[in-house]
Amino acid sequence: MTGQSHVDGKTLLKKKAVERIVSSTNAELVARRRFCPPKCRVFTHPYTGLEKEGGYRFHIHEEAKKRLSKIIDNSVQRIRGVRDPEAKFREKYGRRRNIGIVFSGGPAPGGHNVIAGIFDAAKAANPDSRIFGFLLGPDGVIENEAMELTADVVDAHRNLGGFTMIKTGRTKIDTQEKVTLSRKTCKDLSLDALVIVGGDDSNTNAAFLAQEMMEDGVQVIGVPKTIDGDIQVRDANGKVLCAMSFGFHTAARAFAAEVGNLCTDSASDVKYWHVCKVMGRVASHLALEVALQTHANMTLIGEDLADYLDEERLVKSDSVDYNAYGITLRHLSRVICDGIVRRAAVGKNYGVLVIPEGLLEFINEIQVFIIKFNTIIADYNRTHDKDFHNAFPLLEDKLEYLRGLARRSREEGTFSVWNSRDDDLFDAIPEFFQEGLLIERDSHGNFQFSQVETEKVIMGLVKDYLKILKERGEYKIGIGRRYYRKTLKAAGLDPDRFGPVLFRNWEDGSFLLMKKEIFSQKTLRRVLEKEKVLSKKEEIPKAVQKIFDKSVPKFKTQLHFYGYDGRGADPTRFDCIYTYNLGLTVFSLIANGATGQMAAIKNLEQPFSRWEPIGIPIAPLMHMEERGGKLSLVIEKSLVDLNSPAFTVVKALREKWLAAEEGPDDFRRPAPIRFSGKTEEDRPLTLALNAISS
Repeated sequence: MTGQSHVDGKTLLKKKAVERIVSSTNAELVARRRFCPPKCRVFTHPYTGLEKEGGYRFHIHEEAKKRLSKIIDNSVQRIRGVRDPEAKFREKYGRRRNIGIVFSGGPAPGGHNVIAGIFDAAKAANPDSRIFGFLLGPDGVIENEAMELTADVVDAHRNLGGFTMIKTGRTKIDTQEKVTLSRKTCKDLSLDALVIVGGDDSNTNAAFLAQEMMEDGVQVIGVPKTIDGDIQVRDANGKVLCAMSFGFHTAARAFAAEVGNLCTDSASDVKYWHVCKVMGRVASHLALEVALQTHANMTLIGEDLADYLDEERLVKSDSVDYNAYGITLRHLSRVICDGIVRRAAVGKNYGVLVIPEGLLEFINEIQVFIIKFNTIIADYNRTHDKDFHNAFPLLEDKLEYLRGLARRSREEGTFSVWNSRDDDLFDAIPEFFQEGLLIERDSHGNFQFSQVETEKVIMGLVKDYLKILKERGEYKIGIGRRYYRKTLKAAGLDPDRFGPVLFRNWEDGSFLLMKKEIFSQKTLRRVLEKEKVLSKKEEIPKAVQKIFDKSVPKFKTQLHFYGYDGRGADPTRFDCIYTYNLGLTVFSLIANGATGQMAAIKNLEQPFSRWEPIGIPIAPLMHMEERGGKLSLVIEKSLVDLNSPAFTVVKALREKWLAAEEGPDDFRRPAPIRFSGKTEEDRPLTLALNAISS
């Protein structure tokens, strides 16, 4: 900088002011660490007990009865406050314990507060209790890699995002060898309880470990974690026990803040369609919450698309196969195009589209391909005792194998999971999408939708159809009547002379649409000459040319993916309070002898004063599901309920948020994530809406 002598950087770093400015600790971080989440009313008592909560019924699978016999009869347990218990109760409650905690699966904001809640409750009951954190997820349990968690370690991570305290991993404890090693770890550390913080698969693991370790005297408790929001527990009568897994609210708010910024950018620069893919492999809860938070112009909800039935095609076919007439990629692209064209007609050739990561799973034709490929890959692995993806590393290798299956089906005339029709349909799909559909499955045997450029697939079809609509003269940008008049008058031309010739809605449109037959320079001249407002020798007036050019749309997109940024966000106040009380719930379950239970908070959709900590039996939640080519007992994921108030409100507001009319867009500015302040949300908007009807 001019007028300043050079100062060495190391010298500057010795200055207190510089050290303060570049420190990794800032005022926000300090405030977060100091924040003390309020406790549910039952936890203000010196002790807590458990009561069987009646009135709940579950459809129990026969396989769950057989394989989880020791915990299948567990009931819903309500945490109750105890003020002055008998000496025997106090002794049991306050005995010294060793508790192990493991994070499993992807990070979710609030996990550190689960640990903080367990730590605080355990130390309050007995200061000599020890809390161990297993490092790098379930591998830490299998390999006995753990660290004792001290007050300094826990305090440094209170109310902060991520799983940085002990890290996480995706290994499953799903073989007898891994179970044996895990039991040895628990014995070596003299653990009284093991707490598994994770999603549906991890809580499934918790149930099986609870069954296996009961004889060892090790209690196993699960904690519902996933930003996708797809762990929502209801009983057989639809009574809500757990309305949402932790981390969902924070991730949705983080995504909404970014999408909201794009809404502002879109309406400012007026030339881009921002296509925003948000996490949600199996369910569209995040997309639904982002829609409510931002009022994006269009939001696709996978469950809604799966429910679609093309009745017109069904009637024409005289078929009874309803699945054959569900939503297709082509029809979906037409729906999106319709919104784009309608907005352009009122001068808005821009907007924001939100799609869930797992959207393709709800498209019938794609789901059929995925099911077939899962079967083919699993069958190959089983028959050849080798991995399909290692055997056929290149796309061309995989395609050649499929062609061979189709050829055998045709030549031998026998039933095959892959036939010539499948091969022909798949051959018509773009190469990058073929590669995506044949991608290696994840460790759970699931199709990895996050690895497929869903938005690229859909927008490719959208662009192709918009090109057709443009050539038909149906995709036009509306021209404001006032602007048109001003432009022609400034050039000395009569707007009323050219208007009826140029525009199809000249008589009543506030935004004027160029006639369909005028879609090129050549057709513009032809119409002007035909209507005798231009001779063959005259040039097209510059003002008219300018109006025509402005009516011709240029479709530009910006693609965005929101996932990992939301997983690593610092938790909202809702998630800070929710997870801390989950931790307190975990200890209450442990102190009162429970195992095979999932810690939960009932009435999350209600104000905090109505929250009720409970333990939910995991085994009765199990059902059989195809995983990795075979049926397995797992906890069922929860999809968006199309009859819920949250979805029906979004559906009712679709037209308003599309804003395909004169006037401003109805964008909502979501607030930044905070954990204090009077304007901070006390719960996700989806839960707030669902609470109205209940």
